Amino acid sequence: MNRPGLRERKKIETLHRLQEEALRLFDEHGYDATTIEQIAEAAGVSPSTFYRYFPTKEDVVVQDEYDPLIVNVFESQSADDAPLDALRAVLSVLFAEFTDADIERVRRRVRMIFAVPALRARQVQQTVATEELLARMVAERTGRSPGDLEIRHFTALIVTSWTVAISAWAETDGGKDDLAATMDRCLAHLEAGAPL
Repeated sequence: MNRPGLRERKKIETLHRLQEEALRLFDEHGYDATTIEQIAEAAGVSPSTFYRYFPTKEDVVVQDEYDPLIVNVFESQSADDAPLDALRAVLSVLFAEFTDADIERVRRRVRMIFAVPALRARQVQQTVATEELLARMVAERTGRSPGDLEIRHFTALIVTSWTVAISAWAETDGGKDDLAATMDRCLAHLEAGAPL
Protein backbone atom coordinates (compact mmCIF):
# COMPACT_ATOMS: atom_id res chain seq x y z
CA MET A 1 0.00 0.00 0.00
CA ASN A 2 1.31 3.46 -0.85
CA ARG A 3 2.04 5.35 2.34
CA PRO A 4 0.49 8.82 2.59
CA GLY A 5 2.77 11.82 2.18
CA LEU A 6 3.55 14.32 4.93
CA ARG A 7 0.60 16.59 4.13
CA GLU A 8 -1.84 13.67 4.13
CA ARG A 9 -0.38 12.32 7.40
CA LYS A 10 -0.86 15.71 9.05
CA LYS A 11 -4.48 15.78 7.87
CA ILE A 12 -5.05 12.32 9.33
CA GLU A 13 -3.41 13.37 12.61
CA THR A 14 -5.76 16.36 12.86
CA LEU A 15 -8.75 14.17 12.00
CA HIS A 16 -7.77 11.72 14.74
CA ARG A 17 -7.19 14.51 17.26
CA LEU A 18 -10.66 15.90 16.57
CA GLN A 19 -12.18 12.45 16.94
CA GLU A 20 -10.31 11.71 20.17
CA GLU A 21 -11.35 15.00 21.77
CA ALA A 22 -14.94 14.60 20.56
CA LEU A 23 -15.20 11.09 21.99
CA ARG A 24 -13.69 12.25 25.28
CA LEU A 25 -16.13 15.16 25.55
CA PHE A 26 -19.08 12.96 24.58
CA ASP A 27 -18.11 10.51 27.32
CA GLU A 28 -17.74 13.30 29.88
CA HIS A 29 -20.71 15.53 29.01
CA GLY A 30 -22.93 13.50 26.72
CA TYR A 31 -23.30 13.72 22.96
CA ASP A 32 -26.14 16.25 22.90
CA ALA A 33 -24.54 18.59 25.44
CA THR A 34 -21.23 18.83 23.57
CA THR A 35 -20.82 21.53 20.92
CA ILE A 36 -18.61 21.70 17.85
CA GLU A 37 -16.98 24.78 19.35
CA GLN A 38 -16.01 22.78 22.45
CA ILE A 39 -14.56 19.97 20.33
CA ALA A 40 -12.57 22.40 18.19
CA GLU A 41 -11.21 24.22 21.24
CA ALA A 42 -10.18 20.95 22.91
CA ALA A 43 -8.40 19.85 19.73
CA GLY A 44 -6.64 23.22 19.37
CA VAL A 45 -8.27 24.19 16.09
CA SER A 46 -10.92 26.66 14.96
CA PRO A 47 -14.56 25.66 14.32
CA SER A 48 -13.97 26.37 10.62
CA THR A 49 -11.16 23.80 10.65
CA PHE A 50 -13.56 21.31 12.26
CA TYR A 51 -15.98 21.86 9.38
CA ARG A 52 -13.22 21.28 6.82
CA TYR A 53 -12.87 17.77 8.23
CA PHE A 54 -16.45 17.00 9.28
CA PRO A 55 -19.59 18.57 7.77
CA THR A 56 -21.65 17.79 10.90
CA LYS A 57 -21.14 16.86 14.54
CA GLU A 58 -22.33 13.33 13.73
CA ASP A 59 -19.56 12.95 11.18
CA VAL A 60 -16.80 13.35 13.78
CA VAL A 61 -17.82 9.90 15.01
CA VAL A 62 -19.14 8.26 11.84
CA GLN A 63 -16.61 9.42 9.25
CA ASP A 64 -13.08 8.04 8.85
CA GLU A 65 -10.21 7.97 6.40
CA TYR A 66 -10.58 4.35 5.32
CA ASP A 67 -12.63 4.53 2.10
CA PRO A 68 -9.79 6.00 -0.03
CA LEU A 69 -7.44 3.37 1.43
CA ILE A 70 -9.91 0.61 0.53
CA VAL A 71 -9.98 1.87 -3.07
CA ASN A 72 -6.18 2.10 -3.24
CA VAL A 73 -5.62 -1.44 -1.96
CA PHE A 74 -8.50 -2.95 -3.96
CA GLU A 75 -7.13 -1.51 -7.19
CA SER A 76 -3.68 -2.90 -6.41
CA GLN A 77 -5.01 -6.48 -6.29
CA SER A 78 -4.59 -8.74 -9.32
CA ALA A 79 -7.28 -8.26 -11.95
CA ASP A 80 -7.66 -12.06 -11.91
CA ASP A 81 -8.82 -12.03 -8.28
CA ALA A 82 -12.55 -12.40 -7.76
CA PRO A 83 -14.07 -9.29 -6.13
CA LEU A 84 -14.64 -11.08 -2.81
CA ASP A 85 -11.04 -12.35 -2.75
CA ALA A 86 -9.78 -8.84 -3.52
CA LEU A 87 -11.90 -7.38 -0.70
CA ARG A 88 -10.63 -9.98 1.76
CA ALA A 89 -7.09 -9.05 0.75
CA VAL A 90 -7.95 -5.37 1.30
CA LEU A 91 -8.86 -6.08 4.92
CA SER A 92 -5.64 -8.02 5.46
CA VAL A 93 -3.52 -5.15 4.14
CA LEU A 94 -5.43 -2.47 6.06
CA PHE A 95 -5.31 -4.30 9.37
CA ALA A 96 -1.56 -4.76 9.03
CA GLU A 97 -1.31 -0.94 9.12
CA PHE A 98 -3.54 -0.43 12.19
CA THR A 99 -2.02 0.56 15.50
CA ASP A 100 -3.47 -0.21 18.93
CA ALA A 101 -4.66 3.41 19.08
CA ASP A 102 -6.46 3.01 15.74
CA ILE A 103 -8.24 -0.10 16.98
CA GLU A 104 -9.31 1.52 20.24
CA ARG A 105 -10.60 4.57 18.34
CA VAL A 106 -12.68 2.30 16.08
CA ARG A 107 -14.12 0.50 19.11
CA ARG A 108 -15.07 3.74 20.86
CA ARG A 109 -16.63 5.13 17.69
CA VAL A 110 -18.69 1.99 17.07
CA ARG A 111 -19.92 1.87 20.65
CA MET A 112 -20.87 5.55 20.47
CA ILE A 113 -22.73 5.04 17.18
CA PHE A 114 -24.85 2.28 18.70
CA ALA A 115 -25.55 4.36 21.81
CA VAL A 116 -26.72 7.60 20.13
CA PRO A 117 -29.75 7.56 17.78
CA ALA A 118 -28.52 10.57 15.75
CA LEU A 119 -25.26 8.76 15.06
CA ARG A 120 -27.04 5.57 14.02
CA ALA A 121 -29.11 7.56 11.54
CA ARG A 122 -25.99 9.22 10.12
CA GLN A 123 -24.26 5.83 9.94
CA VAL A 124 -27.01 4.60 7.62
CA GLN A 125 -26.11 7.40 5.19
CA GLN A 126 -22.42 6.52 5.48
CA THR A 127 -23.23 2.86 4.82
CA VAL A 128 -25.05 3.77 1.61
CA ALA A 129 -22.04 5.84 0.50
CA THR A 130 -19.69 2.91 1.18
CA GLU A 131 -21.97 0.54 -0.75
CA GLU A 132 -21.92 2.93 -3.72
CA LEU A 133 -18.12 3.18 -3.54
CA LEU A 134 -17.76 -0.61 -3.51
CA ALA A 135 -20.30 -0.94 -6.33
CA ARG A 136 -18.20 1.35 -8.55
CA MET A 137 -15.03 -0.61 -7.72
CA VAL A 138 -16.60 -4.04 -8.30
CA ALA A 139 -18.40 -2.89 -11.45
CA GLU A 140 -15.15 -1.65 -12.96
CA ARG A 141 -13.41 -4.94 -12.11
CA THR A 142 -16.21 -7.05 -13.60
CA GLY A 143 -17.08 -4.85 -16.57
CA ARG A 144 -20.62 -4.27 -15.37
CA SER A 145 -22.65 -1.25 -14.34
CA PRO A 146 -22.62 -0.10 -10.69
CA GLY A 147 -26.41 -0.03 -10.95
CA ASP A 148 -26.77 -3.72 -11.84
CA LEU A 149 -28.93 -5.46 -9.28
CA GLU A 150 -26.36 -8.19 -8.69
CA ILE A 151 -23.57 -5.63 -8.15
CA ARG A 152 -25.72 -3.65 -5.72
CA HIS A 153 -26.77 -6.82 -3.90
CA PHE A 154 -23.18 -8.08 -3.64
CA THR A 155 -21.83 -4.82 -2.25
CA ALA A 156 -24.73 -4.47 0.19
CA LEU A 157 -23.95 -7.97 1.49
CA ILE A 158 -20.27 -7.08 1.88
CA VAL A 159 -21.02 -3.90 3.84
CA THR A 160 -23.58 -5.72 5.99
CA SER A 161 -21.01 -8.44 6.74
CA TRP A 162 -18.50 -5.80 7.76
CA THR A 163 -21.08 -4.02 9.92
CA VAL A 164 -22.11 -7.21 11.72
CA ALA A 165 -18.48 -8.17 12.31
CA ILE A 166 -17.48 -4.74 13.63
CA SER A 167 -20.50 -4.44 15.92
CA ALA A 168 -19.95 -7.96 17.35
CA TRP A 169 -16.26 -7.22 17.87
CA ALA A 170 -16.96 -3.85 19.52
CA GLU A 171 -18.86 -5.68 22.27
CA THR A 172 -15.62 -7.47 23.22
CA ASP A 173 -12.21 -6.29 24.40
CA GLY A 174 -10.36 -7.93 21.53
CA GLY A 175 -7.59 -6.32 19.51
CA LYS A 176 -6.96 -5.88 15.79
CA ASP A 177 -6.32 -9.60 15.24
CA ASP A 178 -9.74 -10.36 16.69
CA LEU A 179 -11.39 -7.71 14.49
CA ALA A 180 -9.59 -8.97 11.38
CA ALA A 181 -10.54 -12.57 12.17
CA THR A 182 -14.18 -11.65 12.87
CA MET A 183 -14.52 -9.71 9.63
CA ASP A 184 -12.86 -12.48 7.64
CA ARG A 185 -15.09 -15.07 9.32
CA CYS A 186 -18.18 -13.15 8.21
CA LEU A 187 -16.88 -12.88 4.65
CA ALA A 188 -16.01 -16.60 4.62
CA HIS A 189 -19.54 -17.37 5.84
CA LEU A 190 -20.95 -15.21 3.07
CA GLU A 191 -18.73 -16.89 0.49
CA ALA A 192 -19.98 -20.29 1.64
CA GLY A 193 -23.57 -19.19 1.05
CA ALA A 194 -24.23 -18.24 4.69
CA PRO A 195 -25.17 -21.79 5.84
CA LEU A 196 -26.61 -22.29 9.32
